[in-house]
Amino acid sequence: MSHPLLQIKDLSVEFHTDGTVVQAVAGVDLEVHAGEIVAVVGESGSGKTVTAMSVLRLIREPPASVRAGTLAFRGQDLRSLSRRELRAIRGGPVGMIFQDPMTALNPVLSIGDQIAEAVQLHQAKRDRRAARARAVELLAMVGVPDPAHRARQYPHEFSGGMRQRAMIAMAIANDPDLIIADEPTTALDVTIQAQVLQLIQRAQRETGAATVLITHDLGIVAELADRVVVMYAGRVVETAGVLELFARPRHPYTLGLLGSLPRMDTEAERLDPIPGNPPNMADPPPGCPFHPRCAIARDNCRTDRPALLPIGDGRSSACHFHEELA
Repeated sequence: MSHPLLQIKDLSVEFHTDGTVVQAVAGVDLEVHAGEIVAVVGESGSGKTVTAMSVLRLIREPPASVRAGTLAFRGQDLRSLSRRELRAIRGGPVGMIFQDPMTALNPVLSIGDQIAEAVQLHQAKRDRRAARARAVELLAMVGVPDPAHRARQYPHEFSGGMRQRAMIAMAIANDPDLIIADEPTTALDVTIQAQVLQLIQRAQRETGAATVLITHDLGIVAELADRVVVMYAGRVVETAGVLELFARPRHPYTLGLLGSLPRMDTEAERLDPIPGNPPNMADPPPGCPFHPRCAIARDNCRTDRPALLPIGDGRSSACHFHEELA
């Protein structure tokens, strides 16, 4: 396999607040190769967004403390870059689609001006007029009706779905090599969700970009992803190809996520939710962090934290009893 486009090794992120240390991410490894869609899934608080934000160094230090053995994009160490060099990457070779476009967009600038600014920042040869024309072209590409008129409007004049379309237009404005999409459909209704997902697929095809899709929606994962990274309590607990993960999960947490998913091909009248709640990351449990909620937990699960280890066929699992789940 070719060298990874994005490589993260042993990423840890702590937040220091009011004398408390919260371990949001602990020892995460992640690789993304050119052209693939990698979904990062897990419940709220599992560390998905913090991991994604760490790539572009969007986490403020302090109160956070970010450490990583490797944090590299196209082989370049992101930790060594100056602020100026980081700005050249953000919105250029790496595009970001944020969860809430209303807070990500500037309320005092028109949508067209914001997209044009992103174009001019990374394409110095384009003058303001050409950048504005490119903004209108991008809005048309993502399905915004009457794009020339809508480009002159402000974020509050766009619906939630239209604001997300504008965010996608901005993310792909400079033909990125990597797109990071953080819960891009969470705040949208089902119909608009489907349209936005189609746009992300189209953007990925047209730019050829690799995509990191942060989500808790396994339906989206099944539709879009090539490979899945499952996170729990700030750690990666399983990685697998999307078909293999849905057919044969090898971690009890993944099995629980799939069991709580509504399905059309069974006659079950009730969902089977995972009991309990995610751990308090200011005081995580010893051993395997999932053991208080796990149906197959045993004594060693309560004392020995399982490492994420290869289990064959390009898969990894952090479970002492992954063979039993097979």
